[in-house]
Amino acid sequence: MIAIPIILGLIVIIGLWLVLSRNSFVSIKNQVEEAFSTMDVYLKKRYDLIPNLVETVKGYATHESETFTKVTAARTAAMNSTSIDEKIANENALSGTLKSLFAVAEAYPQLQANTNFLDLQQQLKMLEDEIANSRKYYNAVVRTMNTKVESFPSNLVASMFGFKKQPFFEVGSAEERENVQVKFN
Repeated sequence: MIAIPIILGLIVIIGLWLVLSRNSFVSIKNQVEEAFSTMDVYLKKRYDLIPNLVETVKGYATHESETFTKVTAARTAAMNSTSIDEKIANENALSGTLKSLFAVAEAYPQLQANTNFLDLQQQLKMLEDEIANSRKYYNAVVRTMNTKVESFPSNLVASMFGFKKQPFFEVGSAEERENVQVKFN
């Protein structure tokens, strides 16, 4: 007789724990999505700024068409990314091409003195700072999610309800981490 209330109490406690754990996962998943969406807003602003920057540099460095083509292609690929993993890879490629664009711009002193270019460069710098902060926040929330997905006993709830590890937004290859070297012949 005493065993029945104890068993029922354990079932209620386990059920309550499952509900609370699942709700915790839902909350963290929503934070991950919100963090990525916030970063995506800043990335969109950067996409909108890039054509103006390219056009300004083009006016001074008309023979650098390969660099302009790469920047434009990288921008298009990043804008058209459909998954988080694809977005991360394409954003890393875009960041590399932007470094090339600024390396080209450094070779033109008149361009460095152009107020429009300087304004665009400042706007991009501010956006890059916002993107970096957004990436930090996104990665912090992803770390929380991934820790919870892998930790016992919450990993049982994660596998039961289909919660999975999320990708960090980070620089990919060692090549992407290096400074861009531009040489003029």
